[in-house]
Amino acid sequence: MSSGYGLSAIVLAGGQSSRMGRDKALIPVQGVALLGRVCQVALKCTPLVYVVTPRVEQYAAVVPAGCRFVPELVDPTQPSPSGGPLLGFARGLAQVQTEWVLLLACDLPRLKAASLQQGIASLGQVGAEIALLPKTVKGWEPLCGFYRASCLTDLQAAIGAGERSFQGWLAGQQVKELVLKNPAMLFNCNTPADLVLLNTQIPNNP
Repeated sequence: MSSGYGLSAIVLAGGQSSRMGRDKALIPVQGVALLGRVCQVALKCTPLVYVVTPRVEQYAAVVPAGCRFVPELVDPTQPSPSGGPLLGFARGLAQVQTEWVLLLACDLPRLKAASLQQGIASLGQVGAEIALLPKTVKGWEPLCGFYRASCLTDLQAAIGAGERSFQGWLAGQQVKELVLKNPAMLFNCNTPADLVLLNTQIPNNP
């Protein structure tokens, strides 16, 4: 898709799926593994899709052709062996050479390409802000939105200072709100109960 803005996508798939009890990235949704489904949506927005994960071999069969793996380092001594989403984002962002990056979690089964494409069309309205993100009652939704690739320097500095929270990092940044016509697409599939709820109302088309 041509938007006038260089765009890459990063899909984070480094979580432990502890609340689900099994690897949620591999859970099938309408016959397609959840990670593969999210990657399919990303590919409708840009041909440059990076999958950041410590489990490259496990996911190779479910990730669409054309996506590029960014191996994530594992530290088994840490509560989150892959380092968490903020470190995963920084690792993926280091590979990006476009002006903007679309960041997505791998557990968004209701993700809609059309809604993301509307976000791409509004990137020209972003001023000095480093990101265009949806906002919920809990704050910014960092794992379904757009970031300037140039934020990497500040992100690395924050990580170097010990920051591991997206909300903590974003609290010191200028962020523009991305208003979604379909906020239900932010639904995360984290638990067996979420999976039951999902199966009662599955989106028809990514």
